[in-house]
Amino acid sequence: MKIILYTTLGCHLCELALHLLQAQQAKGRDLQVLEVEISDDDDLIERYGIRIPVLRVNHAGADAELGWPFNENRLEEFLDNPC
Repeated sequence: MKIILYTTLGCHLCELALHLLQAQQAKGRDLQVLEVEISDDDDLIERYGIRIPVLRVNHAGADAELGWPFNENRLEEFLDNPC
């Protein structure tokens, strides 16, 4: 599964989100994580600036997002059924 992690430099919550994703990978879940730096794009700053970290996946042709706060259980639920 391809996941976009919207993040920015120095965001400790984004680091926590990345660690949760890495824990899922360590459990054997096939995740391809792409970190997107929002500070490089004004539209992304406007959309995600106060919401990061945000995870985004495309599932069955539809985009789904999970915004912070989330824990390991909520992340697993999202990954199992992103819609």
